[in-house]
This record gives sequence, structure tokens and C-alpha cells, in this order.
Amino acid sequence: MDASSAFQDTLPLSSDALLVQLDEWELDYRLHTHVPLRTVDESKAVEDEFMVPGENALRLKNLYLRDKKKRNYLVTLEQSREVDLKALGAELGVGSLSFGSADRLLQNLGIRPGAVSPLAMINGVQNDVRFFMDAAAQMADVIYMHPLVNDRTVAIQRDDLLAFFDRVGCEVTWLP
Repeated sequence: MDASSAFQDTLPLSSDALLVQLDEWELDYRLHTHVPLRTVDESKAVEDEFMVPGENALRLKNLYLRDKKKRNYLVTLEQSREVDLKALGAELGVGSLSFGSADRLLQNLGIRPGAVSPLAMINGVQNDVRFFMDAAAQMADVIYMHPLVNDRTVAIQRDDLLAFFDRVGCEVTWLP
């Protein structure tokens, strides 16, 4: 099954329901629809369609990871940042990290591969997923991410994203 909105009703929380929740919480965002995007390279190929020239924006890559003690992590980084999992595990103080399976991703974050997003922490907090985010997000005005599916992107103001984390009870650990 793919990660597009065509299959969102098979998720614990649909993208549509997430967007309704953002509206109810009065968190502002711009919604863009596009072909399903599974990788950073695919995202870079279409981002000019919805990026605003001159906007101080951050585009993301997201990693769903597990350690040897079976603890789950969502790590959100600037899309061009290089990642060495061994070094990242040491930086997080958790030891060896590996990618979580598609089944665990659905179980713990309520999403499918290709749609990993900080917004999935609406599900992740209930499953003890720890969240780490690139400190570059603190400097961005707007942050682009998938709203639980990979054929949509939302542009959300940094302060509204931080308000979202507060609303869902997500503690953010900032990565330098």
C-alpha cells in the first residue's frame, strides 16, 4: 500500500482529519498537492512549484529509527544535511541506531514510508517515540512537511509548528 492520500483512510489518523485538527487549533498552513514524493531528491524536483521566492524556509528529511533497546525515534533534519547513523546515535546518547520497519512505522507513528513527518508526532507521543529536530528549524520562518501522506505538503509557520508540538504534548530535543 502506498503513502498517498488515496489510502489515508487506512491510517490511524487521516491526513484530512489532521488538517481539520490544525484548523480547529487555528494553526495556519498552506496546503500543496503534488505527485507522491518518496525521497528528498523527488521532493527537490517539485519544490519550485510551491516554494515562495525569498521565503526563509526549511525543507526536511525525516528518519524513523530504533535503537538496540527497541526505543523509537523520529529525527527531523534539514533535507541536505548528511547523516551518519553511528555518529547520530552517539550524538543522541542512545548507541547504535537502525531504520525502523514499515510495520513499526505504521504502529508507532501512524504513517507509511515516504510520508514521515514531524506531524506524525500526533500519534508518536502516545507510543513513546522520542523526537529530535534540526536546530535550523528555530531560524526558519516556514517549514515544509507532509501531512501524514506523501502527495501533499504543508508549509507551516515555525511558531505554529511549535504550537502543534505543545498541543500534542511532544517534547522537542534540538540537534545542533
